Amino acid sequence: MSIAKRKLGKSGLEVSALGIGCMGMSFGYGPAMEKQAAIKLIREAYEMGITFFDTAEAYGPFENEKLLGEALAPFRQEIVIASKFGFKEGNSNKGQDSRPERIRQVAEESLKRLKTDVIDLFYQHRVDQTVPMEEVAGTVKDLIQEGKVKHFGLSEAGVQSIRKAHLEQPVTALQSEYSIWWREPETEILPTLEELGIGFVPFSPLGKGFLTGAIDKNTRFDPSDFRNIVPRFSEENRKSNQALVDLIGKIAAKNNATPAQIALAWVLAQKPWIVPIPGTTKLHRLKENIGSVHVELSKEDIQEIDEGYQKLGVKGDRYPAHLQKRVGR
Repeated sequence: MSIAKRKLGKSGLEVSALGIGCMGMSFGYGPAMEKQAAIKLIREAYEMGITFFDTAEAYGPFENEKLLGEALAPFRQEIVIASKFGFKEGNSNKGQDSRPERIRQVAEESLKRLKTDVIDLFYQHRVDQTVPMEEVAGTVKDLIQEGKVKHFGLSEAGVQSIRKAHLEQPVTALQSEYSIWWREPETEILPTLEELGIGFVPFSPLGKGFLTGAIDKNTRFDPSDFRNIVPRFSEENRKSNQALVDLIGKIAAKNNATPAQIALAWVLAQKPWIVPIPGTTKLHRLKENIGSVHVELSKEDIQEIDEGYQKLGVKGDRYPAHLQKRVGR
């Protein structure tokens, strides 16, 4: 199966039009996958044409990077690995830490875990209010000059932070949540990225699984699943938000596709410099996601989705309040 390539903004960094977010294999959505099964899935993604793999020291912590290091070693030269820094001791529960010495430490340790001599794309995981953005970008600039990192990225940053960072060291990509049911980036973020020539890497393009149609008001999540604390996933809100999933299902039937494929095709149709990174732990879902790159939505389909979103709305915040404080600054 071939996947078209896309360039992330003006940077020249070329990746498959669809990447894979590997977090859920180790962290965040219930128990971690069995290691050999995860390695097999990652290698199958590569065999099917995916060349863009996303991880972070905080996923596990550390386990996801180790997993990718082992899984991707046989074809390291053909792929792009993105990882992230920015949390104390690599633990997202311990608060932020983007001090220059910490960034350098993360880079060295991530290189070892990833079994590589260069990180293709190194993101700041969340903007750190205690460290000036110029210092963060300057530190990554030094790592780029030293040949340890190729490209600099930001995650969930606001316009002001993006502009500050970009002046110091050109930003290759911004990674933030974006999907049919989370449209906030359209207001200020996407126009800024377009102006500066920065690529966009949406995570949760399937609405953390909701837009696939596989989750309804009766779904029960594993106790360790992050979605248990997400307001949008309360039983009552899932019930309200079902109408949007039903609309996507209707458009899917018309296009001989699945709801997940429609949700991904919609993201891909927004801009040619957008590369979504859906995550999965299942081979059939991986194949389904990859199929989305061949789904061509008509102008009418896109209009119907957008009008449905305006009319139906979405109930519930995408993060609980304590996590919402970390984004968009």
